Amino acid sequence: MSDMQKTLQEEVTLSGIGLHTGKEVKLTIKPAKENTGFVFVRTDLEGHPQVEADVNYVVATERGTTLEKLGVKINTCEHLLAALVGCDVDNAILEMDASEPPIMDGSSKFFVEAIESVGVTEQTIAREYLIIKEVLSYTDPATGSEITIIPSDNYEITTMVDFGTKVLGTQNATLKHISEFKEEISSARTFSFLHELEMLLDHGLIKGGDISNAIVYVDKDLTPETTEKLKKAFGKDNVSIRPNGILDNLNLNYPNEAARHKLLDVIGDLALAGVKIKGKVIANKPGHFVNTQFAKKLNRQWKLQKKKNVPDFDLTKEPVFDINGIMKLMPHRPPFLLIDKILELSDSHVVGLKNVTMNEPFFVGHFPKEPVMPGVLQVEALAQTGGILVLASVPDPENYSTYFIKMDKVKFKRKVVPGDTMIFKIELIEPIRRGIVHMQGYGYVGDTVAVEAELMAQVAKNKVD
Repeated sequence: MSDMQKTLQEEVTLSGIGLHTGKEVKLTIKPAKENTGFVFVRTDLEGHPQVEADVNYVVATERGTTLEKLGVKINTCEHLLAALVGCDVDNAILEMDASEPPIMDGSSKFFVEAIESVGVTEQTIAREYLIIKEVLSYTDPATGSEITIIPSDNYEITTMVDFGTKVLGTQNATLKHISEFKEEISSARTFSFLHELEMLLDHGLIKGGDISNAIVYVDKDLTPETTEKLKKAFGKDNVSIRPNGILDNLNLNYPNEAARHKLLDVIGDLALAGVKIKGKVIANKPGHFVNTQFAKKLNRQWKLQKKKNVPDFDLTKEPVFDINGIMKLMPHRPPFLLIDKILELSDSHVVGLKNVTMNEPFFVGHFPKEPVMPGVLQVEALAQTGGILVLASVPDPENYSTYFIKMDKVKFKRKVVPGDTMIFKIELIEPIRRGIVHMQGYGYVGDTVAVEAELMAQVAKNKVD
């Protein structure tokens, strides 16, 4: 899959009934610009208020995930959000003229088909990822439900369910890659046990329920009283139990459809973390409460990652330029050549590396009893890294040099000492014009920013003797 953000090519509309509200609803999924995320819009309310798909707006998780912002609610959002994630969409406006998306058949299938009918288009800004580097987990002590995420190059999910009933038993489901969502997960329908269904009906919920949009596992005797209650609720002349323990005449799409639907719910609820995920999720007895609590944890992790602004680089990968390649581009030579490798290079950014050793000549006279790399040399190393970005773009770099003309917003945030490895990342603030380069630079040691600066330089042709 591409690493650029995506949205729909054009809008698409579905209509149906909300599962719990029983209200007719029209849902229009619209394209949205980059970095929008998923935003619900209530067109039935004055001012068309918006509710972002943000886990911090979760207010209820009974029988579905409910969002609320400034008194405006969105009910049962998880099936729609799962479809958007499963279709590789990053940005969409979700207009509804009621509080709850249509339940359709109780799965994400119809949402996926609607999105595919108009197509998905690539946008111009790269995606950001929450890259899982260490094990994170959340356990609900009341239910024993647990979700764990471990490092992985892909977004993978495994769910395990055991409700302690003979009719359902123990099930599990696995999604190895999100691209398999349509075929493996999207048509898995929501389900309920008969004893839960009775309770929901008694409390006036699932007003939009129907035998065709929810699997009902019969875990108790079907008494004449219960039969009459179900016939009335679903408008049926008769209800019965199939040999596989399912109410009425519904056929299962998969033997483990319950586990697959729980996996669908996990994807939809974790979409509320607000970022694409690279990690393997293992969910034991997942539910909306534990899902959304874990999404909050991921959201906090993502905000911390963004605050630190630490890029993720593979230091073992073959460099773009080693020291010999750097010296072919740069006029600098030891002891004033302050970068050892170039790890990444594009038209708009460059990443360099320096191994700081006790052999550096500046340690001889700069705090010799407490060796610290001088801050001005850290900035110089940033500038040299930026010079590579510029000189690599010209056909005869040996005939050009880059010169500082301005430094701004320079900050030093930690000492750099012998044994540290510094990673320098430079990004263009604006395109190069008339030889003027405007750059933002960061220098990292581990997961900490050591130095940052806004730099401006001029590219000039060398004088010919």
